[in-house]
Amino acid sequence: MAIAALITWLITATGGFVMLANWISKGGHRPSSDSRLAPGLVFVHFGLAAVGLVLWIVYLIVGGAGLAWTAFILLLPVALLGFTMFGRWIASRRTSAVESHFPVLVVAGHGLFAVATVVLVLLSALNA
Repeated sequence: MAIAALITWLITATGGFVMLANWISKGGHRPSSDSRLAPGLVFVHFGLAAVGLVLWIVYLIVGGAGLAWTAFILLLPVALLGFTMFGRWIASRRTSAVESHFPVLVVAGHGLFAVATVVLVLLSALNA
């Protein structure tokens, strides 16, 4: 189950990188953009998710329930921030030049794999 969590986390991260690159290339990080996604929101979401992924990889290599639980706890604010961004994306998808360029399938896949990741990490931490 822990390896399945890693796989879903990597797939989720790939979708996140696609959206992050799209958002940056369209100028979403600039104060003058019409993006409803604040740079702080985006980069904290990205940073916490990346730290959690690294911790999960370390957990897979060395073990330790503490690492598994720490990775899971990091996923909670990541999920909340992601849900917040999803709500802002829904509201501005048709009106924002930046957010309108996010592929709907990538957004949906990112969210679905993120949910799967949270569940798999929780189940793995419970068994750690």
